[in-house]
Amino acid sequence: MALKSSPDRYGTVAIWMHWLSAALILVLLATGFRAAYALDIESKAALLRIHVPVAVAVLVLTLARIGWWLGYDHKPEPIDGTTGAQRLARAVHVLLYVVLLGMSASGIGMMILSGALPAIFAADPVWLPRFWHYPPRLPHAFGARLLVALLAFHIAAAAYHHIVRRDRLLRRIWFTE
Repeated sequence: MALKSSPDRYGTVAIWMHWLSAALILVLLATGFRAAYALDIESKAALLRIHVPVAVAVLVLTLARIGWWLGYDHKPEPIDGTTGAQRLARAVHVLLYVVLLGMSASGIGMMILSGALPAIFAADPVWLPRFWHYPPRLPHAFGARLLVALLAFHIAAAAYHHIVRRDRLLRRIWFTE
């Protein structure tokens, strides 16, 4: 399999970045929502110790993906008969990138404004800030819910192509030909 994409399938680099991003985003959503509703400091700090480094990894990976598409690779051609749907798919992908970058910015803003990093990574955290007191908390919470909706739409569209249309669209972003 080639490193770069061809007109009919994604290359190895794009495939790895896609699936690694997907897995890390699921970890972010799980740890983020659980931390938001955790009642004790130890549990919240333990979840945030996972959430924060994974968020940094997703930010780096998202920037790398954008750089890869802008500078080195081209996405495969649309499948026949999907012109209108392709516009919607591109809009969803752009929104996914925008939301991920916005989530990163609001998360960084919360960490800076609250001074929470030392407390989160302390061996025995005795305090955590009330994150909802900081302005970036609202866009972070909204972005998380929007991200869930966009991912659900993205997954549903992939399932539709795979199960209903049987057009092999999903195989274009998988590891085997």
